[in-house]
Amino acid sequence: MNIQTVLFDLDGTLIDTNELIHASFEYTFATYNYSFTREEIMQFNGPPLWDTFHQLNPELADKMMETYQVHNHKHHEQYIKVFPNVEETLIGLRELGIKLAVVTAKKRVGAELGLKIAGLDKYFDTIITVDDVEYSKPHPESVLKAMQALDAEAHTTIMVGDNYHDIEAGKNANTLTAGVAWTLKGKDFLATFKPTYMLEDMKDLLRIVGE
Repeated sequence: MNIQTVLFDLDGTLIDTNELIHASFEYTFATYNYSFTREEIMQFNGPPLWDTFHQLNPELADKMMETYQVHNHKHHEQYIKVFPNVEETLIGLRELGIKLAVVTAKKRVGAELGLKIAGLDKYFDTIITVDDVEYSKPHPESVLKAMQALDAEAHTTIMVGDNYHDIEAGKNANTLTAGVAWTLKGKDFLATFKPTYMLEDMKDLLRIVGE
């Protein structure tokens, strides 16, 4: 295998923001008199925020988005954790000369804040956010933009993520794909989208790149 570029989703893949996301949704919904169970809120984790709030209430979508983001940014340091062996893997990939990027449906302010708090920002050559594209994942635009920025080719690129949007975006851009077994959605759910690889541990990437 001649992998030269690795693209990572952010939330749920590199950093554990599950509790932060849940708390931010819960606060926002309570502010606007909506009530959802934890399981229902889990389903909102992944798609772009605008899509979620606009489908719920088009008239309040802008205000709900602002409420969510203010709460989310305020509590980043309280909730964010790096998943096991992520930093060690990023260091190993850099030592191998692999080009690295983050491809996320988050807005740039939140993505850069999360990476900085996690201490991971220094490892990436570029970051593609929802602010940089017209169409979010699973559309391939963000993956294609990252590859363009890194002068990468699809057949030597792998897209890594915790949600089906990531796997489908990679497939739609003709890259290899890898799901992560620690996905909140459940490993079995993610496997139904047939990623090229399923990572049990982030360090598995070092083996895959070395194949």
